Amino acid sequence: MISKKVSSLLILFLVSFSSIAQEKFTLSGTISDSKNNETLIGVNIYIPSLKTGTTTNEYGFYSITAPKGEYQIEISYVGYQSFEQTISLTKNIKSNFSLKEGGEELQEVVITDNRGRANTRTPEMSVNKLSITSIKKMPVVMGEVDVLKSILLLPGVTNAGEGASGFNVRGGGADQNLILLDEATIFNSSHVFGFFSVFNPDAIKDLKLYKGGIPARYGGRASSVLDIYQKDGNSKDFHMNGGIGLISSRLLAEGPLVKDKGSFLIGGRASYGHLFLKLTEDMKDNSVYFYDLNAKFSYKLNDNNSLYLSGYFGRDVFSIANSFANTYGNTTLNLRWNHLFSDKLFTNLSLIYSDYYYGLDLDLVGFKWDSGIKNYNIKYDFKNYISDKFKLNYGINGIYYDFNPGTIKPTGEEIRINSEQLDKKYAFEPAIYIEAENQIAKKLTLSYGLRFSMFYRLGGSSVNLYENDNPVVFDPVRQIYEKATPIGTQYYGKNKSIYDYNNLEPRFSIGYQINEDQAVKASYNRMAQYLQLISNTSSPTPLDVWMPSDQFIKPQIADQVALGYFRNFQDGDYSLEAETYYKKIKNRLDYIDGADLIANNAIEQVLLNGRMRSYGVELMFKKNTGKLTGWVSYTISKSEQQTPGRTPEETGINNGQWYNSVYDKLHNLAVTTAYSLNDKWSFGANFALQSGQPVTYPTGYYEYLGVKVPHYGLRNENRLPAYHHLDISATLTPRSNKDRNWKGEWVFSIYNLYNRRNAASINFRQNEDTGYNEAVKTSIFGMVPAVSYNFKF
Repeated sequence: MISKKVSSLLILFLVSFSSIAQEKFTLSGTISDSKNNETLIGVNIYIPSLKTGTTTNEYGFYSITAPKGEYQIEISYVGYQSFEQTISLTKNIKSNFSLKEGGEELQEVVITDNRGRANTRTPEMSVNKLSITSIKKMPVVMGEVDVLKSILLLPGVTNAGEGASGFNVRGGGADQNLILLDEATIFNSSHVFGFFSVFNPDAIKDLKLYKGGIPARYGGRASSVLDIYQKDGNSKDFHMNGGIGLISSRLLAEGPLVKDKGSFLIGGRASYGHLFLKLTEDMKDNSVYFYDLNAKFSYKLNDNNSLYLSGYFGRDVFSIANSFANTYGNTTLNLRWNHLFSDKLFTNLSLIYSDYYYGLDLDLVGFKWDSGIKNYNIKYDFKNYISDKFKLNYGINGIYYDFNPGTIKPTGEEIRINSEQLDKKYAFEPAIYIEAENQIAKKLTLSYGLRFSMFYRLGGSSVNLYENDNPVVFDPVRQIYEKATPIGTQYYGKNKSIYDYNNLEPRFSIGYQINEDQAVKASYNRMAQYLQLISNTSSPTPLDVWMPSDQFIKPQIADQVALGYFRNFQDGDYSLEAETYYKKIKNRLDYIDGADLIANNAIEQVLLNGRMRSYGVELMFKKNTGKLTGWVSYTISKSEQQTPGRTPEETGINNGQWYNSVYDKLHNLAVTTAYSLNDKWSFGANFALQSGQPVTYPTGYYEYLGVKVPHYGLRNENRLPAYHHLDISATLTPRSNKDRNWKGEWVFSIYNLYNRRNAASINFRQNEDTGYNEAVKTSIFGMVPAVSYNFKF
């Protein structure tokens, strides 16, 4: 009898649960630009009556589940007209929306209510999103719109030095940033040693910088993730746009392969500043230029399947007379398949190739150097929109690495020696992840995930053997580190495991919405980085040699916590974002004094495993609407490194004490503004101020055989002078643009308006006249005026 009652209750429960489940339905689809069918990333879909919503993913797909009923939904996106629509949710509905731009200007300078608002609805924090329309308004060096230069105006982000490649995030190194272009890794993000970035702004659709709270789907770097997506191409009509400048020009074409189903995009850039060098007698034999190519092909097979093929190729060439030539650049290729299993399950399968090449031709000494890194990546990602309060992402990927530390080839007929190949290295990095976003209460939302990463250093080369497995020894008498002598070698066959690591990388974020305009958030993430960059940062052409972790070079493990407060004022006209963070990193590489990094087949003999820590406070105040928009960001932070002794007898680097890392910038202030005077004229200005970069100066000299030899003190206890500059721009858009297919504009800009001679480095030399030692400052940029003409048709 009891069992019958239990059975009846169980059946009643199941029926009730089933009826409740049937009362919920799903609204899903894609959101695109009405003019070109370009899918839009991060569009907000919000149901005010339920106080719930979602955003489109990287391919413009959205899915939201709600109880049966009639709802008013709001759809909004930066630079586009917001709109509302009534949906009767009595069944699962698939609805694709097209958004109209908010204006017709060439650079799409649009003011919308939602633009720049602080995100108070989700637990996402330590993330900066920049629309390409905002970036195009920023004045930059030599008149070229630059994605990376715009990132430097964000809190917590600094440049790696005047004229240097890369950027630093929250006190981390440039090599600790994972830079992705259509999911493919970019190992060097700069052209002409930092003057330009490798990203053609005409080909870019969306970018997002994660400084902390990094989702579990990302891995492999210790500091940040810069995720950039290219446009798909116009599947409605053929269009071209580009720009002609004093230093470089660009051209991009896009159009339909099959109308409304398939599209192509091909864009190229090239600089020609080296041609002006030919006009000067002193520089006519020198050359510096770059070129790159972006391409993408998209095809929609049906409502549930789409294919994408995208690629990038870029090269830089730098040469001095007939004695020195440097060529480097990236190559990427990505084939992707989007498949929709259901209105709640979206998947993406990617096959990715990435290659970074670095070549050095030294005719002066008669040899050519080739090096680089290649990776082959397969990844499969799933996005499961389980309910309006619970979303689940999971996936798997595997990366195979091919490292070429260097191939040395003799040049010149008089040299009769064979080429030398430094030992190539191979590695495999598989990973699996799962992450969830869960609204557990009306005002409380959690985002949590776990990544399990593995790393296998593979054979195909010989490994040096050392006494006590120690490639670096310490001389207690002279108080210096020295290279250990190998006691033998061991050869490992192709793809045989030499050494392996595995790490659990938890991620967690929590957001509490105080009200519609205020929220507090906190996050924690652990990141494992298995690749290490060996670089001579004092060189004017840094030689980037990537190395895998092994028994001597340990993976970097980063732990970061952050706490933030976010607020919108006056219905989003103004917003404030404030965050504080603390980050520590284990196994950060350091170098022994006098380390030889070039053509070193036993690089482990000059490396030490240290640690880093950084902490700071970031503030960002934005004006989001009106004729005058922009933001002010300020960061006060500290970044330090320590390499203590491994035994009580060892002193370590800098006597084992914490010292300033080369990325330490105590103060970082940035101001960016854009002013729209009328439909003809608009203006922009940027101001940047940073503390000087830590350096090591000689504390004295001693004389040996008539030669003065400098004696250096503690590492990085000195600083370069403070870095600052002001850039301005003016854009003239002819009113006749509105009445013709050809639309053009003139952009006038001045980089470094007041001609600040920022120090790239300071060297010391002996004055031939006085005999005293003197400091010599090297500056790269003075004031740089530029003019460019942009067009589209």
